[in-house]
This record gives sequence, structure tokens and C-alpha cells, in this order.
Amino acid sequence: MPTVSTKPASTEGTASLDKALDVLDAVGNAPAGLSQAELATQLQLPRTTLYRLLGTLVARGLLRRDPLRRVYGLGMRCFEYARAAFTMPDLVAAAGAELRALRDMTGETAYLATLDGLDVVALERCDGAHPVRSAAALGQRKPLHCTSQGKAILAAMTADARDDLVRQLTLTALTPRSITDRRRLQAELRITAARGWSLDDEEIALGVRCCGAAVVDSAGQVRGAISVAGPAFRLTLARLELLGPEVAEAARRIGAQISAVQAPRRSGEAQAVEGHWAFEGAFPCWHDTQQVLYWADVQAPAVHCATAGGDRLLARVDSPITALLMQPQGVLARWGGHWHRVAADGTVQRATDMPELEASAYCLGAQGSVWACVAQQDRQGQRWRVEQIAGAAPGHGPGHEPGHEGWTLAEAATALAWDATTGLLYIAAAGSGTVWTAKPGQAALRRLATLPKGSGHLSGLAVDAHGGVWTALRGGWGVVRLEADGALDRMLALPVPCPTGLALAGADSTTLFVTSARDATSREALDAAPLSGRLFCVQAGQA
Repeated sequence: MPTVSTKPASTEGTASLDKALDVLDAVGNAPAGLSQAELATQLQLPRTTLYRLLGTLVARGLLRRDPLRRVYGLGMRCFEYARAAFTMPDLVAAAGAELRALRDMTGETAYLATLDGLDVVALERCDGAHPVRSAAALGQRKPLHCTSQGKAILAAMTADARDDLVRQLTLTALTPRSITDRRRLQAELRITAARGWSLDDEEIALGVRCCGAAVVDSAGQVRGAISVAGPAFRLTLARLELLGPEVAEAARRIGAQISAVQAPRRSGEAQAVEGHWAFEGAFPCWHDTQQVLYWADVQAPAVHCATAGGDRLLARVDSPITALLMQPQGVLARWGGHWHRVAADGTVQRATDMPELEASAYCLGAQGSVWACVAQQDRQGQRWRVEQIAGAAPGHGPGHEPGHEGWTLAEAATALAWDATTGLLYIAAAGSGTVWTAKPGQAALRRLATLPKGSGHLSGLAVDAHGGVWTALRGGWGVVRLEADGALDRMLALPVPCPTGLALAGADSTTLFVTSARDATSREALDAAPLSGRLFCVQAGQA
């Protein structure tokens, strides 16, 4: 007598559906695929039931069978469902032309991806022209923190949404270059948000670099990100600095096709000061008494004097200028191996009371003292020492260590800044991207912050009235402000790639002057940034 099922038909159907979904989950969690025997063991299903389920799933395109290895993997129908679930209408179609254009322009592989939980999933790919190229699989999941797509998506989110996701991330080091510190990740995300494009500097795979940008709809919601990826020997950091803005523009064009309003983007209110451009502007110094800014053109050597309303040439000299320091009646400038005093009327006089030491960076300290970073040779090779070279003798206050009047560094300091309020000396080293704090009379150096190299090279330092530390990002299209605890407070974007130095003006440090370089800027960058070499005035706002 045949057995009659007492279960309702709906219950039996649900049970079969559960078993089919179990098969899909098991195969989806096995990148190398699973054989029928492995599935039977793992799921404890009868052989005939499993055979029937596999046949149906293969016929529907949800699974595919590898005839050589005799294992099952996810089929393309799964990807089609995922792409439909994670994109708004026409996103893939809108991105297609831009991905192909980026592929044709660079020769490298272009991708479209979307957010899924704490990962990004590749939705579309246009393969590059080179035989050695990036070739991530469609549907492949990658962690947010070490991909340009993930960082672009995070950076385009609201601060609350971004912070919530970052707290949930497990910052696993997939390569020695992966970011594993949340504070450093947040710093890079803020820089990315202001710059408009993100960078993966061999963080998910050694030897592979990529840059990306987010696609955002009219409501400010992130719909995905595009990127260009390739071998590091072709995609150098210098090339990515030029390519990043192109990727960002492509992402904005994609957003324009699917929404009427482009993605919001923060930027500083930077205005070019009226005047001529410099080959390499540097060493801006604000003279509070005269209410003017002194700065230098290093390569076409000259000292300039400026206000927000305009700039004038003060004095031309015959050798590259290597330093400017503020003086009561004007500025102290170094060229030709000697110091000179340049007055407000442009007259020049040799300064014989200054030591003739060559240094990588100088700044004024307390009571008119001068600090410098001087090269030294010892048994370990060349080292660098930050020490006072002129002015009043260092104080001997609480915590002062007898005999200690400087600090030894493994790399040259590229900028120094003194904070008269706290008595701290700030030291920037572009080689490692590190900003240090030092207290005269105390041996210990404290690392304030380390900025990712892909953000640009530290160039210039200034301390505002609230204890915030500003530095320019040469090659990074902006300047950043660090809080007293090292947290990145903000980035102000600039319309030029190579800001070189900065100085704060105003009683509350609300006006920022920024010099920039033109001489070492490529032709492509100059086409995109014709204001390179100009002096800028930026309303930095209050902390």
C-alpha cells in the first residue's frame, strides 16, 4: 500500500525550498566548489534528493557544474539576481560607457562595485588591454577598508553612517600595506571625501594599485563606486594622482545619468591672490604687525609681499632661496649659503649674526630663537638632528633634562613649527608622512599623526590659535588640520596638485595663505590646474 503524506502540500514545498537554499549556501561558501559527495556529507541529504535538487538548480542557472573537476559552483543567474538587487535602475548601463572610456584611456581594467554589508561586490568589469592586468571576478567580495572602491563608498557616506560601518569592520591585514588602525583609516577617508577619489596602494594585493570614486544619487545615497586597477609598476602613485580626478569625473557623470543632482563634495573656499605665478612658492610667513604675508619663489628666486587683495615683488635675488623667517622689520631670508635681512621696502642687508649651517628646515622659537634640522654623520651613517642654532639659551623649566637640547631623527625634517602657547615644537617628515611633537628640554619625541603616503607629501607646518596643526599635502590637492590629539579634523581642497607651504593670519587664525608649485607639475596636471604656482587665500574657519 503506498505511503500517503500527512503533511500539507505547502509544508512539503517549503521543506524542498529550504533544502535547495541550503545547497546554494553551501556552494556559495566554498570558493573552490563542492562535489556531490561533499554536499551529501555536509548537508546530510539523501542521494536521490540531492541529485534532484542539483539538476533543478543547474537547469535554472543558479548552479554550474565543472565537468573536469566534477564540482558545483554558483551560476551566473545568482550574479544576475545580485546585480539587480544592489543597483538602482540603469546603473550598470549608465556606468558601461564610462568604464569603457576609462579602460581605453588607461589601458587598465575598470570596475563597477556596490556595497553589501561590510564588503564590496564587483558588478561590472571592462578588461584592460595588457596581458598582465587586474582581473577580479564578477561577484567577488572584497573588504571595505583595503580597496579603493570600499574607501570611496565609505568616504561618500554621511559621517554617522561611515563611523557606524568603520566601527564594525575587522581591519585584517591582507598585505603589509593594509590599513589596520581605525584612526588612520578615518583620516584617509576624510582626505578621500575632500579630494573626491580614493587610493588602494597595494593594500589588498601586493603589486596592484587602483584608484576609485563613489557614484552618488540625488538624495546623497551611495549607489556604488567605480575604479581603475592595474600592476603597480604601471600605475605609479604619480600617475594615480593624475588619474584620480578623471575617475572622479567619470563617477559624477554616471551619477548625472541616474539622478538630477550630483554628489555633494566639500572643498575649501580657496581664492587665488591677484599676482603672478611662481615656479615654486614656499615659506609663507605672516607679519602680524605689518599685516602682510612674506613668501618666496624658490626657483626664480625672489621675495614677495602679499595681502588677500594682491601680491607684489619685493626683491629679486641671485640664488635659490632655502628659508624665510619673520623679523620685526621684515623677513630673514637664506640664499647662496648666507642669511640676509629683507626690509618692507625691499632693501637687502647681509645678516652676519646668523650661523651659516645648512639645514633641511628652519623655524622661529621662543624669544626669537631659531630651530633647525641639521644633517649629522655618525657610525650608523647620516642622521638628522633638530636643535636650536641661534637666539636665547633654551629654558630650564619643569621637566627639563640637563644636557638635552635636541632630538635625533632617522630622516630629514621637511618643516618645523613652534607653538608659543604650549611651548611645543612640531616636526614634519615627508618621507614617512609623520608629524612629531617635541618639548624643549625633554628627550622624548611624540608621534602626533602619520598620514598615508597616497594622500600627498607633508609640506609646511602652521599652528593655529586653538592648537590645531595645519600641513599642506604636496601632490594631494589640499591642506589638512590635525587636532591636538592627532585626529584629522578637516581637509580643505585646493584647485592645484602641489601646495608647498602655509601660514595662518588673523587674530583667530581664520585666514590661511597657501603657496603652490608649478615647476615640477606635469603638463597633464597643468592643463587640469592652470593656477599652479599661485598664492591662495583660504577662509579656514574656526576650529
